Amino acid sequence: MIPITPAVTETPPTETIVARLRSNAVAHPDRLALVCGDTSVTWGAFDRRINRVANLLLAQGLCKGDNVAVISANSIAYAELFMGILRAGGCVTPLSSMASPDALHKMLTDSRAKAIFVAAQYQELVAGFIGELPLARFAIDFEQAGFDDYETALDSVPDTDPMVAVDLSDPFNLIYSSGTTGTPKGILHNHWMRAAQMERVSPNGYDDNARTLISTPLYSNTTIVAFLPTLFGGSTVYLMPKFDAREYLQIVERDRITHTMLVPVQYKRIMDVPDFDSFDLSSMRVKFSTSAPLRADVKQDVLARFPGRLLEYYGLTEGGGVTVLAADEFPDKLHTVGKPTPGNDIRLIDVDGQEVPQGEVGEICGRGPTMMSGYFGRDDLTADYIWRNAEGQVYFRSGDMGYFDADGFLILSDRKKDMIISGGLNIYANDLELVLLQDEDVIDAAVIGVPSEAWGETPLGLVVCRPSAGRSAADILDSANARLGKSQRLSQVEIRDTLPRSTIGKILKKDLRAPYWEKETL
Repeated sequence: MIPITPAVTETPPTETIVARLRSNAVAHPDRLALVCGDTSVTWGAFDRRINRVANLLLAQGLCKGDNVAVISANSIAYAELFMGILRAGGCVTPLSSMASPDALHKMLTDSRAKAIFVAAQYQELVAGFIGELPLARFAIDFEQAGFDDYETALDSVPDTDPMVAVDLSDPFNLIYSSGTTGTPKGILHNHWMRAAQMERVSPNGYDDNARTLISTPLYSNTTIVAFLPTLFGGSTVYLMPKFDAREYLQIVERDRITHTMLVPVQYKRIMDVPDFDSFDLSSMRVKFSTSAPLRADVKQDVLARFPGRLLEYYGLTEGGGVTVLAADEFPDKLHTVGKPTPGNDIRLIDVDGQEVPQGEVGEICGRGPTMMSGYFGRDDLTADYIWRNAEGQVYFRSGDMGYFDADGFLILSDRKKDMIISGGLNIYANDLELVLLQDEDVIDAAVIGVPSEAWGETPLGLVVCRPSAGRSAADILDSANARLGKSQRLSQVEIRDTLPRSTIGKILKKDLRAPYWEKETL
């Protein structure tokens, strides 16, 4: 693999997450570690289950660094599998439940996984090809020929710690970036990278009897960056198998939740619950947001009505530069994603790889203490992802465009691939989406480039309106274009019932664009 040296930190990690969880179980075996619905597990019981998972995999011949796949909704079993794979010296390969069977087949083939654990609701996704692959197969919560029963298998092995030596340089997880279509690429993190993220534990209070509510899927890095610090801190993780805004509020109130990680679409749905203000949310200390920019108006609403701090993180699953906006401290910077965190460096470059002047838009490249080891088995893709400064240091290219304001806060413009080039001019879809969302009748919006004979491509607005709006697409188009510059104006607006999103709330623009580019040029 291409050698990637992360930025040096003042206090580099010396302890793996595996070792810390072992210590936590000894320190407070009777404290709750996991809660999911009506089921809860203490740290002592969690530790013994982790041992059984590790021993099961070792009995299957798992070698250090081997990949082990899981496809499941959030559950107690998923959490113990995640940590048990690591305790056995394996590498967790969490598979997206949004992926097509073809994409999952490619992921499993590419990863050369030695085993897979499948939950009942996803068995149809793998049924067509799983028998072709040379890997052990376990059914988490169903019975089927060709699969070993998970609980029966665990009962066959001891619950003693196998004490596999796990080093900071060992693989930790393999996360595939393509969850829907296309050729998947595996993002490989090692234990050093994940341990370096644990510097956030104490400053964010994860080690102070925290109760963290997680409602995004465990195959997502968005979820993992809240799941791991809570466990590292010896606190309690509350898992929602499926997000529901009202149920989320009920759990926060009932279980006195202190921490949460949410994506922007979840914040919007939560704040729109009709009787939101009737819930007692006073226990909440810190709310995190990531995966996509959180709109400034939603941040304002969260700050006004949802107790606790609001921290927005900007970063990539691959790692590199990270920024954070403490929204409660900088209410005049809600249109930004904050400043680089300590130890992180962000540069902005043009199409020729040269740094752009202060205030100009460029592609965001980042370097920091937490950087991936590379794309699994794909040095070519890893090389394409790297930008080097004059000193030869490695930065990761984000594909996002942005600029720094005079105070050093980063403002995102758009995804590089979402930039629309119309008549030779660059149009940033995000700028147009913000204008559409200023319309009181528009509750969701996406702008994509569609083919145009005259301009090459032209911006099309896709909007979701509030049910009682009664507005026409032409009216919304005229209203938006009146506020846009001549070179930015939308060619058309279409009203949709919904916009397709991934399970972590990102609008699937590739899906939105596909029908238009498959047609004849407009």
